[in-house]
Amino acid sequence: MNSFLKSFLIISVLFVSSTGCNNKVDDKKTATSDTAETITPAKPSTFVGEKTTIAKNEPTDFIPEGYIMFEKINGDLNNDGAEDCVLIIKGTNKNKIITDEYRGRLDQNRRGIIVLFNNNGSYELATKNYDCFSSENEDGGVYFAPELSLDIKRGNLYINYGHGRYGAWKYTFKYQNGDFKLIGYDFFEGAPVVESETSINFLSKKKQVKVNVNESAEGGDEIYEENWSTIRIGQLISLDGVRDFDVLDMNRY
Repeated sequence: MNSFLKSFLIISVLFVSSTGCNNKVDDKKTATSDTAETITPAKPSTFVGEKTTIAKNEPTDFIPEGYIMFEKINGDLNNDGAEDCVLIIKGTNKNKIITDEYRGRLDQNRRGIIVLFNNNGSYELATKNYDCFSSENEDGGVYFAPELSLDIKRGNLYINYGHGRYGAWKYTFKYQNGDFKLIGYDFFEGAPVVESETSINFLSKKKQVKVNVNESAEGGDEIYEENWSTIRIGQLISLDGVRDFDVLDMNRY
């Protein structure tokens, strides 16, 4: 084979090899690009811990199966001018209905709370706690059980308990950072003469205790000595995190 023909064959082989390598590189780039588009994960619609919001037309649409409405109140809880709604619900478990020797038939199903925000005439769930309140028919011993009531004032939700001559107490919840937080607690001992008052502000971390020193007081004429202290507290208590208001210990502050 002459030198010219040999040189021509070598150049032809090198050209074909180079073209084949370039095609493989291009194919590889294309495959990588297509793969990257294919395996890109989709953004989940709901993250862990995120609250989903579903609007419903009637407050009673939020009552879960196995419960009935016990009480309803309205008031503005997020300062938007609209009348929000708070429901007390009650369980319907037949096994919780008993016959007491002295009081007859008693429904001892526990009660809970559902808080709803009014959004242009429809309602959205703000928070819920289905079993945090005892039955209204709990055994009160020598006296009746504390009476539960709710109130809304100045954007605050008040959970009140009245216990006749033993006094009264209330928990103040406020909507903060997407949840209802316990910001205040007040306890009044005795009635009609209030022998002592305890007030805790969980935002300022201050506790006030007032003790009546007028032994002849008849109610409304008490004379109090005051004592202030600073409480230690970590995170504020959320309404949906209260397991049972009957055992919610405020004496630790």
